[in-house]
Amino acid sequence: MAEQANLQPIWVYPKEDPVWLKKIIDEFQIHPVTAQILVSRKFDSLDSIHQFLYAKLPNLLDPHLFPGMGTAVRRIVKALHKKENILIYGDNDVDGMTAAALLTEFLTTLGAKVFFFVPSRNTMQKSLINNALEYAIHNHCKLLITVDCGITASKDLQEIIDSNIDVIITDHHEPTTKIPHCVATLNPKLINSTYPNRDLTGVGVAFKLAHALTNHLLEEGKISSDQIDLKDYLDLVALGTISDMGALKGENRILVRYGLTQLRKTKRIGLAKLCAISELETTEVTPVDIASKVAPRLNSLGRIADPNKGVELLLVKDEATAEKLANELDLFNIERQKIEKQASNEIEKYIENHPELLQEKAIVLHSENWHPGVIAIISARIAKQYNRPTVIISIDQKIGKGSIRTIPEFPLLPVLKENADLLVNFGGHDYAAGLTINEDQILDFKNIFINKANSILKDQDVASKLYLDAKINFSDLTFDFMESLSLLEPFGNGNPSPFLFSDVKQIWAPKVVGRLHLKMFLEQDERMLEGIGFGMANRKTQIRRKNIPLRIAFTPHVNVFLNKASIQLQIKDFQKEM
Repeated sequence: MAEQANLQPIWVYPKEDPVWLKKIIDEFQIHPVTAQILVSRKFDSLDSIHQFLYAKLPNLLDPHLFPGMGTAVRRIVKALHKKENILIYGDNDVDGMTAAALLTEFLTTLGAKVFFFVPSRNTMQKSLINNALEYAIHNHCKLLITVDCGITASKDLQEIIDSNIDVIITDHHEPTTKIPHCVATLNPKLINSTYPNRDLTGVGVAFKLAHALTNHLLEEGKISSDQIDLKDYLDLVALGTISDMGALKGENRILVRYGLTQLRKTKRIGLAKLCAISELETTEVTPVDIASKVAPRLNSLGRIADPNKGVELLLVKDEATAEKLANELDLFNIERQKIEKQASNEIEKYIENHPELLQEKAIVLHSENWHPGVIAIISARIAKQYNRPTVIISIDQKIGKGSIRTIPEFPLLPVLKENADLLVNFGGHDYAAGLTINEDQILDFKNIFINKANSILKDQDVASKLYLDAKINFSDLTFDFMESLSLLEPFGNGNPSPFLFSDVKQIWAPKVVGRLHLKMFLEQDERMLEGIGFGMANRKTQIRRKNIPLRIAFTPHVNVFLNKASIQLQIKDFQKEM
């Protein structure tokens, strides 16, 4: 591994505001460390804290705040009335699969004849949405609803509209070209959008459409209140939102909090089977479990197989079929891991042999050897490892398909828009995007992208940082404190698990466990706690002796072993105290 990756992060300490801290403690009667975390996370009013801690389902935003929602609802009502076939066309990641499953199940419950189609990412086609036209015509569909895609496919969608098929777009990606001309476009990122939550994911937008349609049909007396329970779909919303790294704040936080409750008692046989094969208890599943175990298995379909199987798994009612599909997903995930590891090893070796790459503020790599389905995972990992904007491009038949991840100081869409003439197409967000490019334009794009990063980013921007939330003493690490900390859940993107720090003494030499991890024995004021540093085995030589004073950064967890609960520290970093 290149030397740059071994540099320890810069610790960024929390700002203190004793007066504001006391106000929070007095108002909410919460632990002072929990209150300090809220200060560190820049909450600036009691009302915003109350909304964060206690918002409930009735606090969800009115779906009609979306411009075009009324038009979309009326067109779907017309399709229901005329018994028109409807095609749900989704993106091929977990967000797209869950959104497709949600609208397919919801509209079927209302009596519609619904088809779904999700294209495979295992292709180098310049456009995937063209498949939708053939599928829609074959199934005599008069209405096509996109989920988690469509906003950048103006030209392709026009072909569908010209074939007398109406289109409703539901998407959450940033518009990069002119907006497709269709019946309605639901996207919180439209320039004229009056919807307050820009952070909704694709499945979140699909849920808002279902919400608005339910309200309309109830008001018109066309369905009864016991016919549809929107809470039944929140497990899908939670799954898609967490998998797509939707920011867990505001409305998303409500959707995911209640969605996790729904998921833990899910009636979806396929989802339960998938959790079981991922060695998870459905009743205890967490956002980390979803992101690390469930999402990769579903995503493996979109990367190297048929993502329609993912939608089938989420909708299946038959236990034997559910078991078969879950097993297939597991096998595809193993295959995806092999393909990904091969490409990752090649890229890591290349970076190690070319350390001059890290003198630049961005990394752009391309090859014909890398499977297009795994480059998104690799670009995210490289960007995080080296803290640089990273573009990984897979080339096949002179067409390059690229995945881009970045750091907060370097949003992507402005630089992509500036260089649109070099690209076949592009889309996504400021911090995660994709592109298609002709092979003969890759070097020009690479030079421009790296030069742009070099001109904008400073050395400190590409230095890894560890943002600390609060200092804590071991005496405060109690089960009552852990209960207080749970008020801040669910943790995830936009609301990460808190990083605390403490000054301690290492009372015994650390042990390497599982070959990669470091087990530490830490004491403060005669209380001893165990710490586990995942992937830190290589740092054992720094602290091989006992009785070393350390400053540790960590997240506390309740660990249950043989029915006995204890508090364990997940060590993020440590520094030797002088």
